[in-house]
Amino acid sequence: MRKEKGITLIALVITIIVLLILAGVSINTIFGNDGILKRASQAKNTQDKAGAYEKVVTEAMASYGTNRKNKCRRI
Repeated sequence: MRKEKGITLIALVITIIVLLILAGVSINTIFGNDGILKRASQAKNTQDKAGAYEKVVTEAMASYGTNRKNKCRRI
């Protein structure tokens, strides 16, 4: 009786197919319409806008504190 060692061709093909499916899902998750890169870009833009708004508000509030003539009035 002979025992053969190694991987069969069918096992190799099934492994390659599974890897291709996993690669396709991963690529779609990263680069898709609502992928990770797009969401990261949107988060960066939101963070930049919030930082700019906070900077403007901080400067405006600081200017009211240094000069008593410029009091904030409610209309």
